[in-house]
Amino acid sequence: MDVQGTVAAGFEPVRDAFVRNFERLGERGAAVTVYRDGHKVVDLWAGTRDVDGTEPWALDTAQVVRSATKGVAAAVPLLLHQRGHIDLDAPVGTYWPEFKAAGKERVLVRHLLSHRAGVPVIDQPLTPAQAIDGESGARALAAQRPFWEPGTDHGYHPHTYSWLIAELVRRVTGRSVGRWIADEIARPLGLDFWVGLPVEEAHRVGRIGAVEEPSPTGGAGAGSGSGELRVRPKRSVAAAYQDPTSLTRRAFAVIEPLPDENDPAYRAAELPAAAGISTARALARCYAAMIGPVDGHRLFAPATLTLARTEESAGPDRVLVVSTRFGLGYMLHGPAAPLLAPGSFGHPGRGGSLGFADPESGIAFGYVTNGMRKGVTADPRAQALVRAVRSAT
Repeated sequence: MDVQGTVAAGFEPVRDAFVRNFERLGERGAAVTVYRDGHKVVDLWAGTRDVDGTEPWALDTAQVVRSATKGVAAAVPLLLHQRGHIDLDAPVGTYWPEFKAAGKERVLVRHLLSHRAGVPVIDQPLTPAQAIDGESGARALAAQRPFWEPGTDHGYHPHTYSWLIAELVRRVTGRSVGRWIADEIARPLGLDFWVGLPVEEAHRVGRIGAVEEPSPTGGAGAGSGSGELRVRPKRSVAAAYQDPTSLTRRAFAVIEPLPDENDPAYRAAELPAAAGISTARALARCYAAMIGPVDGHRLFAPATLTLARTEESAGPDRVLVVSTRFGLGYMLHGPAAPLLAPGSFGHPGRGGSLGFADPESGIAFGYVTNGMRKGVTADPRAQALVRAVRSAT
């Protein structure tokens, strides 16, 4: 495997794990970057730019990172709060009056960020064209009745998070969420990260696609004695995804038919729950700036950092079925979403990608891939890299 990039002394186990992902876990094309105390210590890439192609992954190759987008998008309302523009304990209807309909009067801004708003599903799914038109999603959610009493329980909002956050940001700032991220986060930090891909950057983005799961007997997969994480969903979890009437299945099918994530129109859409496009370097650098200065730039003040990783939701998740933990906008370390350490916070993307930070160790991590597996939160390839980082710190 021709691995490109650099690794600082002491972080060689990350390179070894990255190579093994190609040799044993069927990786097609991927990149991983790690920062420590604001400095880049790992920056690796290998494989092909497209999951089904032969062109090599380049220094600046970016990919759709699905729900890893949420970790950057969540920084927007937190930064608006930090600047005094949003009250996290105010009803969403304070900023978006139409949202107060159908029993949502008491939904608070913090409920949107901690998946407690009760609207992971829309009664009438959106078409792909409606999902990206910038109006239909917010309008449908404003009229939607919650599936539980807001604030009393939590359930992951895989797609509706897009329109909830985007509309809140638009009402408060007058800017789209993608424009705000570009102006206030990506440009100051020099990030190759977009919610709404510009036409002039489209040539850098690889094609993503499904890849087969690791084999239990070796080959492209990991054997039982390999030390690699095997993710076997519990029967109740599998049943929830298979049942077309379940909250789980309906939450992931809010857009019907499923959009083509390689479609230029989808990539140009501003969907902060699922359609962000990033390099591993950008994910890691963004998280590094959340926990400390990076080349003179810092995103979160200490109080905001505390908000991001203080537990708001914990226990059985009504959508993911397993137990999950959320701070304000971020998944927290736990069995469903293993990160580096108990104080870590971040967000995985369904199928593989992962970004997170661990303030205690000063580590910030970004991993992107073009090979999408079925798992939602604990991809074996990402977990192999996380374990390698843990062994080096």
